[in-house]
Amino acid sequence: MIYFDNAATTLHKPPEVIDAVVHAMTAFGNAARGAHSGALAASRTVYETRVKLSEFFGCSRADHVVFTANATEALNIALFGSISPGDHVITTDLEHNSVLRPLYALEERGAALSFVHADRQGCIDYAELERLLRPETKAVVCTHASNLTGNRLNLSRIGAFAKKNGLLFIADASQTAGCTEIEMEAWGIDILCFTGHKGLMGPQGTGGMCIREGVEIRPWKRGGSGISSYDTRQPAAYPTRLEAGTLNSHGIAGLSAALDYIRQVGIAHIEETETGLMRRFYDGVSAVDGVTVYGDFSQAARAPIVALNIRDYDSGAVADELEQYYGIATRSGAHCAPRMHRALGTVEQGAVRFSFGWFNTTAEVEQAIAAVRRIAE
Repeated sequence: MIYFDNAATTLHKPPEVIDAVVHAMTAFGNAARGAHSGALAASRTVYETRVKLSEFFGCSRADHVVFTANATEALNIALFGSISPGDHVITTDLEHNSVLRPLYALEERGAALSFVHADRQGCIDYAELERLLRPETKAVVCTHASNLTGNRLNLSRIGAFAKKNGLLFIADASQTAGCTEIEMEAWGIDILCFTGHKGLMGPQGTGGMCIREGVEIRPWKRGGSGISSYDTRQPAAYPTRLEAGTLNSHGIAGLSAALDYIRQVGIAHIEETETGLMRRFYDGVSAVDGVTVYGDFSQAARAPIVALNIRDYDSGAVADELEQYYGIATRSGAHCAPRMHRALGTVEQGAVRFSFGWFNTTAEVEQAIAAVRRIAE
């Protein structure tokens, strides 16, 4: 199988990641739940991975790195823990349902939402941020890159807007963590949410959030923490405040190994390689008669994603043909990005998404170009 669905999850992992998970499953106890060697081994790995992530994302405090099951959980914790009835939130049409659905639920509870609209290329007008600002605006919430078009937002520019107006800035790095450098605090991000199983090449069931010092998030869940067991309330200090229950230390061990691998290879090299594969595919299919490609490819920096349609064919039917006859795995349909599809005019047809990863090759890209060309013909 030629795997071009890395925006959903990276299928191919570094061998070191697999080895780390296997070792953890044979050696780890429960982190922070005892002083025996198994518990301590888990605790050390959890702590060391916090330190690695804080350095990786530019977060000044390792104890403000909180582990979650995925970016969706991190975003829910961030949004429900910081937005209250009467608050106003600015977001964008580029968002995934992991941002949209929590925001819609908060709207039902009395919060207000405004959207920075995307055009037919999936681009936004940053000036609209100023136009949407209200006295009761509390936060800006946005993705770093669209999971449908690959268009990347300028988080530093949005962070400067948020800082100037005293707003909380929550960023979703699901499509960029591990694929490009992210400097959380330098860019003015207050809460950075990420997942471990995509560009970071870690196991599924891993993710988290980095929280700037001074940002307060209400606990989303409460329970065992391994400390302060006689207190009736969840401990107030990070990260325990947001980490009730047993951590996925097996998965975190794999994520730790993935971070080591990315550091060894070099994130700039990874970005250059993935971008090169994406550009090669785009150049090969964009001029094919009957193929429509979505997104702004004039952007120098973007996620390694190409979404397209072939004539008026249903995107699901095209994805099935790619898999059954050419052995190419893609993602079709709505991609949990309903507002983006409305902006692109693809609600009925959906789109076929090709997303590229570190373990893909130029030969695979050439086979995919040939397959698209044959289907279009």
